[in-house]
Amino acid sequence: MTQQSAPAAPASSATAGEVPAALPRIALVGVHGFGESHLANLARLEQAGALHLVAVADPNPPETGTLAGSVAVFNTLDQLLEAGPVPDVVILATPIQTHAPLAVAALAAGADVYVEKPPVASMAQFQEVLAAAESAGRLVQVGFQSLGSLALPEIRNTIESGDIGDVLGLSATGMWLRTRGYFKRSRWAGKRSLDGIDVVDGVATNALAHAVATALNMAGAHTVADVASVETDLYRANDTQSDDTSVIRVRTVAGQTLLCALTLCAPEQQRPSVTVHGTRGEMTFFYTEDELVTTTADGERRETFGRTDLLENLLAARAAGTPLPGTPLLSALPDAGAFMCVLEAIRTAPAPREIDAGHVSWEGDGDDAHPVVHGIAALIERATKAQATFAELGVPWARSLPPVRTFDLAGHPVADYQGGSRIRAVSSPRPYLHPVRTLAGTVVTDHQPLDHVWHLGVGVALQDVDGVNFWGGRTYTRAAGEYVWRPDHGSIDRAGEPTEQDGELTENLSWNGPDGAPILTEQRTWTWAAVGPSVWRLTLDFALSPAGNQPVSLGSPGSNGRVGGGYGGFFWRLPECSGARVWTPSEAGESAVHGSVTPWLAWSGGFTGGTFDGGTDVGAVRDGGAATLVFVAAADSTDPWFVRVDGYPGVGQSLAWDAPVIAEPGTPVRRSVTVFVADGILGSEDIETLINTQGDNS
Repeated sequence: MTQQSAPAAPASSATAGEVPAALPRIALVGVHGFGESHLANLARLEQAGALHLVAVADPNPPETGTLAGSVAVFNTLDQLLEAGPVPDVVILATPIQTHAPLAVAALAAGADVYVEKPPVASMAQFQEVLAAAESAGRLVQVGFQSLGSLALPEIRNTIESGDIGDVLGLSATGMWLRTRGYFKRSRWAGKRSLDGIDVVDGVATNALAHAVATALNMAGAHTVADVASVETDLYRANDTQSDDTSVIRVRTVAGQTLLCALTLCAPEQQRPSVTVHGTRGEMTFFYTEDELVTTTADGERRETFGRTDLLENLLAARAAGTPLPGTPLLSALPDAGAFMCVLEAIRTAPAPREIDAGHVSWEGDGDDAHPVVHGIAALIERATKAQATFAELGVPWARSLPPVRTFDLAGHPVADYQGGSRIRAVSSPRPYLHPVRTLAGTVVTDHQPLDHVWHLGVGVALQDVDGVNFWGGRTYTRAAGEYVWRPDHGSIDRAGEPTEQDGELTENLSWNGPDGAPILTEQRTWTWAAVGPSVWRLTLDFALSPAGNQPVSLGSPGSNGRVGGGYGGFFWRLPECSGARVWTPSEAGESAVHGSVTPWLAWSGGFTGGTFDGGTDVGAVRDGGAATLVFVAAADSTDPWFVRVDGYPGVGQSLAWDAPVIAEPGTPVRRSVTVFVADGILGSEDIETLINTQGDNS
């Protein structure tokens, strides 16, 4: 229904004015769908003597007997307004694309407006309705019912009190399922536009819009001015225009990051929630039930709160008077500006990418059938924990993000060099290699895994550089005797252009503290070369020097008192690996090789979780394969191997196992390691032959 629909005779000849003047007179436009919920709420409030429902408008009138005889029934809002007198409040429960013109008409007539979410379908319409409300001196409430929850003030108070520590970020998760029939319920369902008019239906703008709006509120982002940026990563499994599986990342002017990971393609319906992640705990708000779960070191606290009805809130604000009402609107139109920034970013984004059918299963039959994206629950959890998009995580069906550079051997892409600029701040952004592949295409690295989202492929990282964390995550301190969150995360950035030649990349890097000041300078060289038809070699050389004229301490959890926790320096994070075996020339097994100093260490197994075609489409998933990685220490190395198998798969060479290493001005701390990447399972004799035939590993 639009305001411009052709006039039609009203279904009832009654006017909308035959009620006592003392009670607010309410009109409802749109009586079906969510309009039925409004009818039920209006009946409740009318029974309580709070208002009078005087009229409804809908081209499909309600069934006879649904409404009291005193309620006038019209086909359009135009007819309702022309019949007079103008209602005090007009509720709009109509299709998204009609909200703006209907709201402007109601405001111009002198009514206050309650408009369902999303309030309008574009930022231009938002500004238009804002201007109309200001010009008319009227109120507009947006139907984000969750914003009436009494839990929200409690959440704000808890954040301000510091009970959960400093806020690391917020995440909104929603895993619903919607059937084919859901997208057949109306012409506009599942549409980005209809007949050239913006609709902007979608998982974030409509179905789970409350998750986004509630999260923005909890992040302190209300108006347009509160939003610094919005990034979208939109996908669909349904045959629609709109997105049904998406990540939205919002950065606020106040410095908060909000990651919304939402889907309508879950295997089963789950309660949507918003979580505030703090350094000392977290709060999860299940907004559909007004339940707040607060978790700290003291335990878990569950509370259920009441909710203020938004229509009652609007009536109270009207009664308090304007322009300075004593009762503020809980979901005022200007405070929907932050949400409109999200909607506008989605509206102007490229069309959602279709999820490849090989990653989707359909359950049910006919209009009851619904798609399930494989592994979507784990992907949403990983995205929210890493504050990363599906594309940044390298999800196989997601858009491919170009690396800074690809290491290539005779047409085989064997490693992608990532700059690290998309990594969240508390994961210590830094350059790294991922994915690294065998010559046959088996991927042997992982990045931002759910267990440690700050693990980034292959690279160099240290947890304690003069007190600055260049590893990511919590910091282990001797004083605390445990891992704690601290505002101590640094970043490693390129300094100048790299030097490149065939099979070699040399770059200068700056290790910068949280304030951006350089602490270390690094010269890093990657070299890569084919060794045979199924083996290639990767060598990393790096030299760390103080950025200033004072010594710099290079440490680890091990050097700060955590026994066996001496990781730092070179580190290789592996993906899931079946039948993993790790060994050195003399020992085998994690407990035996962890902390050992040996010429080489090998890892073999079946890598089934992430393999890529070695041809032109490097993002295409194919069957996994067996592989062996051989880590070879420099001839004079005394650094112990750091090995994890059971907890997570990773191998490093510890630069500061149980004591810090001091980088002196003019005397860089130098390290070198070579890794042979082989298809298939190698034995010790194969490895010795491989190493010996390569001479000095150059």
